[in-house]
Amino acid sequence: MNEHIPSGFESLAATSRALFPKESMLAVETRKKRLFIGIPKESSLQENRIGLTPEAVRVLTDNGHELWVEAGAGSPSKYADHEFSEAGARIVYSTKEVYEADIILKIAPPTFEEIDYMRAGQTLISALQFGSLTSEYIGCLCRKKINAVSFELLKDESDTKPVVRAMSEIAGSTVMLIAAEYLSSANEGKGVILGGITGVPPSRVVVLGAGTVAEYATRAAIGLGAEVKVFDDHIYKLRRLKQNIGPHLFTSTLDGAVLNQELKLADVVIGALSVQDGRGGMIPEGIVAQMNPGSVIIDVAIDQGGCFETSELTTLSRPIFRKYDIIHYCVPNIPSRVPRTATNALSNIFTPIFMDISKHGGINEVLFTHEHYRSGVYIYKGSLTNAAIAKKFNLRYKELSLMIAVRN
Repeated sequence: MNEHIPSGFESLAATSRALFPKESMLAVETRKKRLFIGIPKESSLQENRIGLTPEAVRVLTDNGHELWVEAGAGSPSKYADHEFSEAGARIVYSTKEVYEADIILKIAPPTFEEIDYMRAGQTLISALQFGSLTSEYIGCLCRKKINAVSFELLKDESDTKPVVRAMSEIAGSTVMLIAAEYLSSANEGKGVILGGITGVPPSRVVVLGAGTVAEYATRAAIGLGAEVKVFDDHIYKLRRLKQNIGPHLFTSTLDGAVLNQELKLADVVIGALSVQDGRGGMIPEGIVAQMNPGSVIIDVAIDQGGCFETSELTTLSRPIFRKYDIIHYCVPNIPSRVPRTATNALSNIFTPIFMDISKHGGINEVLFTHEHYRSGVYIYKGSLTNAAIAKKFNLRYKELSLMIAVRN
């Protein structure tokens, strides 16, 4: 019988298994970056919100990030300076000082004076307010060689705009409270209740648009017992609204004859249509003149040009004016009426974003790995990257995805 004689390699393997490579846990490089975030005090009289609550500041500081908050920044939202300091933030006493941070979180766009404080390489996260934008403003930001992110344009992983959605929910829920306020004779309104009671016909509400603002306004009005009719030219939006609210909801396309008749009978009209290309005034002045005296128009789209020819920009300090004895409420920033609620909503969005930026090693890295964040970027390293802005002002722009791919 032939006996197997082990080869030299087999003998070595049998006696010295330690020579073979073995699986082992390797250290994974941590790219987490410590962020330096500055929160200036809002200089706009229309803006009462702040980007982060003290609770959110504590979450970020507990994770090793540095936050500077300008003194008084939280006051309009009823947050005291000591609440931020106790949460780990440093309170600074000048706007120039807070702009030393690497990331600036604002609600309203910075003024030209505030832009002067900025330096190359900083990241600005704020509103863009496309309707009031100028080419001079864009040029001023580009010359600073910064990264600028508009939170109105910013998308999440579900391809929705979380800030727009949250603020629209607040605006939609708030407009009916405003309407009820100005229908009351205490504010020289027509003296009717928003809704209805037994034996008395309900008040009539017309909603122009079928988006998020319209949905929440409709829910609030129906909850109060009002008769609501919604108009929009997008059938899929009307269908979705019917599915969300219920089959009993009256919906219609923007049929001129039907719409004009309903406007003349309405007690409240909510303008929540998305105005394309800044062209407002869809409802002509002649129709507004035929509405019932004392009725209320709330033009939520006023920052885009408005839905009515009679609309004029108003402020929180002087929110209404009368034309043809119709009360017009045309404040562009309705969520600032409830700044604490709005601040909590914003904070819930920005805190995870900052954690993501830190986790991936900075703003450049997070844009490289998370495509949905790129939607909010309109200036990158001093170059305009938003095609809509470039088209509006006839400016040159660069493709953001190509700039990020280079990563230099």
